[in-house]
Amino acid sequence: MKIYLFILSLGILSLTGYGQQTGTFTDLRDGKAYKIVKIGNQTWMAENLNYTTNNSWCYNDSIINCKTYGRLYTWSVAKNVCPTGWHLPSDEEWITLITFLGGEDSAGGKLKSIKFWGNPNTGATDSSRFSGLPGGFRYDVNAYFYLGQIGYWWTTNEYDIYAYYRYLSHKNKSFFSTFCSKEFGLSIRCIKD
Repeated sequence: MKIYLFILSLGILSLTGYGQQTGTFTDLRDGKAYKIVKIGNQTWMAENLNYTTNNSWCYNDSIINCKTYGRLYTWSVAKNVCPTGWHLPSDEEWITLITFLGGEDSAGGKLKSIKFWGNPNTGATDSSRFSGLPGGFRYDVNAYFYLGQIGYWWTTNEYDIYAYYRYLSHKNKSFFSTFCSKEFGLSIRCIKD
């Protein structure tokens, strides 16, 4: 009997993957409900933020893209737009997530949604239930790039006139970090305080 219960427990763990708990959170500002997931000791939104504010855009100015991929925000807006009780993650908080999922070289596949990515969606399993989406980015002169190919998320960290971000690509299962102009429009994943 004990052996049977142990096997049953392993089956449940494999079904839930890295996301131990899932649920929803409603942003009281606009009534939008977001999927959330607890990964390790962190609770993340399992969708990109889609709260309308100044200096935020839908990819190619299309509402349909906002419904799927969320909005793209400048860094200054990103730092303050998460709902009460949530915040924009620091690079250190992203590193905690990545480390929990096995490191930069493999975490990307566990974070990427199976849907909405262009071919070849390398390594995508979404076993974490984070459901990372390839929302592309907005260049600061109203030009948009890489929808369906790359997902970009702001961090709170900055470097002079630049800010750091994390990104996933359809071409590999790694999770990268670099920086760009604070005026670009990138996606946001809020993390619970």
